[in-house]
Order: sequence, then C-alpha cells, then structure tokens
Amino acid sequence: MHTTLQPTEGETTTLHQDYLHLHQRPELSMQEHNTASFIESRLTEMGIEHFRCGGTGVVGILRNGQGLVVAFRADSDGLPIQEDTKVDYASTARGTLDDGTDVPVMHGCGHDTHVAGALAAARILVRATDSWQGTVIFIFQPGEETSAGAAAMVADGLWEKVPHPQVVLGQHVFPFATGTISVTPESAMAMADSLEVTLYGKQAHGSQPQDSIDPIVLGANIITRLQTITSRELNPLDSAVVTCGSFHAGLKENIIPDSAVFTLNIRTLTEEVRAKVLAAVTRIINAEAVASGAPQPKITELYTFPRLYNDPQHTEQLVGALGEEFGEELIRLAPPAMGSEDFGALADAIGVPNVFWMFGGADPQDPSPAVNHSPFFLPEYRGALDTAVRAAVAGLMHYVGR
Repeated sequence: MHTTLQPTEGETTTLHQDYLHLHQRPELSMQEHNTASFIESRLTEMGIEHFRCGGTGVVGILRNGQGLVVAFRADSDGLPIQEDTKVDYASTARGTLDDGTDVPVMHGCGHDTHVAGALAAARILVRATDSWQGTVIFIFQPGEETSAGAAAMVADGLWEKVPHPQVVLGQHVFPFATGTISVTPESAMAMADSLEVTLYGKQAHGSQPQDSIDPIVLGANIITRLQTITSRELNPLDSAVVTCGSFHAGLKENIIPDSAVFTLNIRTLTEEVRAKVLAAVTRIINAEAVASGAPQPKITELYTFPRLYNDPQHTEQLVGALGEEFGEELIRLAPPAMGSEDFGALADAIGVPNVFWMFGGADPQDPSPAVNHSPFFLPEYRGALDTAVRAAVAGLMHYVGR
C-alpha cells in the first residue's frame, strides 16, 4: 500500500474502538437500528454524505472529482447465539426474533469486522484525496444472514439514489491466517433455497394402522429419496447439497398423527442445476404423497440466497492488486464454497460485475479457545482489522487511485 494510505496511529485506535463498540452491541437481521445510527455518526464525522436505505441500511457517497465509480459493501447484522468466548469485550446483547422469542445476540460471523474495516477505509480515503479521484459508494448492508438486506436496499431504490458503479466489491473475514486472502473466480458461493414442507395424513391409533395415512412414514420415504437427486440425477461434476434440517410430527408415541412438517435447504452453484434440483424436489415430494394415498403436500419457500459470481476479468485484476499489497504468495485461488451470501444481488440488480474475497482473521500461533476454537469464529481482531483495511483500500485504489 502507498505510504500515505496506511492508517495513522490515531486511525488505528479509532478502528479498534469501532470494532469493540460494534462487537459488544450486535443486533439481529433487519433490526440494526443502533448499528445504523453509529455508522451514520461516523460518516457524519468524516464529512461523507449518506442516507438510509432498506430500513436499517446506510449508504455513504464519497466524491472526489471525475473518475470511475466503485461500490464497497459491508454487512452489519449479528446472529441469535450466545457468546461464550470469555473475552472481556464479549457481547451480552439480546434481541427478539420475529416470533417474539427473546434470544442472545453475537457477532459470530464477523460483520463487526466488516463494518469497522469499511469505516476505516473511508476514513483513509477522506484523508488521502490527493492520491485518488472518482467516487466510492460505501454500502453498509443489513440482513445478510437472512438474505433480506441486499434485496431490501435494491427495492428501496439504492441504485436510483447513487451513481452506478463500474464494479461492486466486498469481503468477508474467515478463520485462516491474518494477512492472507482467498479469491474464487466465477461461481464463488452457492445459491441457497430453504423450503418448508407440510405433509397431510390421516390420524389413527397405533393399534389400528390400517385406518391411517402415516405422514411420518411418508416423510421418511421422501427424505431418503431426496438424497438420490445428487447421487443419481445430477452429473457427478455438478455440485449440489440437499439437507433436511428439521422434522416435526405427532404428540404421542401411540398415535399416528395427521400431519408432519420438515424443512429443506438446497445449495447449488448454477441456475441450471438449481432449476433441476428444485424440480426434482417437488416431483419426489408429490409423487411419494400419491404413493402413500395422501393429499398433496404444501411446499412453502422460506428464503432464497442469490448467486455470487465473481467476474473473471475483474477478479484477475483484483488478485494482482491484492498481491501487490500482501505479496503474491499470500493470495490463494480457492474452489467454490457451498456457503451462501446475498452480496451478489447488489451488482446483479444493475448488471455490473462484482468481486468478493475472503480475508484471514485468525492467528495460527494463538491456541486461545476464544479465537480459533469458539463454536462461532471470533477473529483475532487486531490482525483481522489490519487485513480488512489493507484489502479494502488496495481493492478500491485499483479503480480510483492516481
């Protein structure tokens, strides 16, 4: 990184303070009201124009003369999990789910790192305007964990309110060594579809099975047969995962119930495979119901995550820029991941390319359970934040740097 674009000691202190503030105050998806207010206060301090978008999303527009327009996204929501890391800055926050359940909340997926890093990158660019020209759009997106946030911002007119970027950039902390970057060209992360399936049967006493239509047996056959989609219907070179994550039926061991409900999660890397798998899921569910003499089941979509496709040309360029910053030996080209992200919906909405990379947030020399062995990954935040800021600024400067 050019010397003038390294954070000052004061900026590093603020970066760490921002992270600790955010980590201790996580909020659930689409409920990030205090987080949005905090982001707005920081943007105001920097003199960056900004506005709310998508409910609890915040968009900052940093203009510095004529030049390319590039967008950079950081997600802001936490997860409904109890933090048990034993660090002195652990979250004790609580939130309320949509069904009214009171739950603990933690930044267990590193979104506090993302927001703090993006704010620090903005702070550096504000200070170093002699080193770049153009426009940088900082997108602080809510609701990534539920795939609601990117869609909400697009629906709220994000791209009607800002100049259209030539490319959208984003990054995510991951539990490999700080100072290293992982990038996947083309299909980088999976599309995901979650479904709820309700099966209808006929209740009867366990001593009179002839009077029943057993939705549990029906469900067992469906769930078993669904696994043949990936093993027998798809080309072995096509990636897909079909998971049944929950199954609920009945109240008493000697009563055959009249209904059963299970949920599915389906992950694919291409639209063609996605369409084929979803069609097969529907076919198998309905056919097994017919085979059991049961009424037609009800299939309800819970949510869907879009594709994340890294433009090959821009990915190659960013690999070069990140390699100059970190060293080529620390940039790794990785295969696609079956995890999901709604980041891709932002660029896809206006037909522009995007690039999304992973940056390391773990200290391989630190055996602390709070860092590398927590049930949910907690970054070694000093190293993770340093990597986040360096990667963000290097990526942005590739497009707007002089």
